[in-house]
Amino acid sequence: MENQSLEQPITITEKAAARLKNIMQSEEPSKKGIRVAIDTGGCSGMSYNITFDGEKKEFDKVYESHGIQIFCDVKSWIYVRGCEIDFSNDLLNGGFKVINPNANRTCGCGISFSA
Repeated sequence: MENQSLEQPITITEKAAARLKNIMQSEEPSKKGIRVAIDTGGCSGMSYNITFDGEKKEFDKVYESHGIQIFCDVKSWIYVRGCEIDFSNDLLNGGFKVINPNANRTCGCGISFSA
């Protein structure tokens, strides 16, 4: 039997899913989900790269949360497993935020981290 504790999905809050669905309907109607990836760079060493996508690639991890498909390559998944993507309408600190239990340090802008 597979050890379920190793499989830590990427999830999206209801607020983030509602915002993503609105954007996809108006700007990316052919896409059914998002791709979560990690790029090197940013003030803390690594940064999140979240784009609209609709296709599973070979070796992708695929999850679904609140009706949004989430695609993630295995290399990035090591750093984002167990993450939750949230959204806030706050004027000062609003937008999408990644809550990452694997991050040792995050920068003030919230888009880069180190693990």
